[in-house]
Amino acid sequence: MKIVVAPDSFKESLSAPHAAEAIINGFSEIFPSADYHPIPLADGGEGTVAALVAASGGRVVRTKVHGARMTDVDSFFGILSNEQTAVIEVAAACGLEQLTPSLRNPKLTTSYGVGELIIAALDQGVSHILVGLGGTASNDAGSGMLQALGAKFLDAQGHELPAGGAALGQLVTIDFSSLDPRLKKAKIDVAYDVDNVLCGPNGASFIFGAQKGADHKAIIELDNALNHFAKRCYEQYGMDLLSIEGGGAAGGLGAAFAGILNAVLSPGVELLMDALQIDEALQGADLVITGEGRIDGQSLSGKTPFGVAQRAKKYGVPVIAIGGSLGDNYEKLYEHGITAIFSCVNRVDQLSEILASAETDLISSARNIAALWKLAAK
Repeated sequence: MKIVVAPDSFKESLSAPHAAEAIINGFSEIFPSADYHPIPLADGGEGTVAALVAASGGRVVRTKVHGARMTDVDSFFGILSNEQTAVIEVAAACGLEQLTPSLRNPKLTTSYGVGELIIAALDQGVSHILVGLGGTASNDAGSGMLQALGAKFLDAQGHELPAGGAALGQLVTIDFSSLDPRLKKAKIDVAYDVDNVLCGPNGASFIFGAQKGADHKAIIELDNALNHFAKRCYEQYGMDLLSIEGGGAAGGLGAAFAGILNAVLSPGVELLMDALQIDEALQGADLVITGEGRIDGQSLSGKTPFGVAQRAKKYGVPVIAIGGSLGDNYEKLYEHGITAIFSCVNRVDQLSEILASAETDLISSARNIAALWKLAAK
């Protein structure tokens, strides 16, 4: 029996390779002789650099940048084997996991370090930059990144705006004249993990603000601030940031990349699946197992389980998904190629305890799913 195991990471607990290993360990208790094909994936968020560097035989460059709260953080980016393409994960500069819950405040967090990673990549002489969006603590429409690249955002007194999305509500003047000139020559491709727009009820602030530490009042303030930023960009430069599909990804970084830096946005999981040749693995497969930390209605917006299911559907291969937790509207995935969805959390406990036992719980769930699969095959 040929089984393709293609999960994303389980945030704050398991990387995609570790998740794939845990699933295979569990399944192997029931099917020890199966032909397993692990393909750890990412949808543009964490794991994108590792997956593409490994696939191309490239290298990882380590550097320091300013993190989401402007403190120094150890970061990295990848250079593919052609030495002309850099791969950047924005979460490596302003990732949510870098901050303790008490420091998570999207009114203040910034994407400044992303700009620093881009400069470091350009310093390596690359002509192509591939950026993976997702997993950020920031909600500043990419303004911090743009500041690091040379842009100026000024208030009514001509002072540079401080870091964070809330400050954009005070924006009066934009100056892009000092953006790094190398950006005009570089090709930038951006892999996004959700297709939300920048503002409104389906925008960055309303959909993702709460998980980054914003209460309802802060979410409204942030949405208004990002909308104000977008209007200023349109008034002064004719840039339309509000209608970009994927513009709300990574706290609005999608809008900054596509609308201001002329990058091309693409669903991240599609890019990774192609790079890792998942189609070849799917041919002749009997089963696909995928998963991620949380499976819900948002998974339909370009997340890994949805992307894997769509690809497996072409080959008529059934798909089982395992989530750390299941959220609202997860059952909608049944209409898009997933046969069954399971949560690997089997008890009520403190979040810290659940995260600590993620590997054990995933192994156990995979073993139980394998037992059901074996029983159904009889």
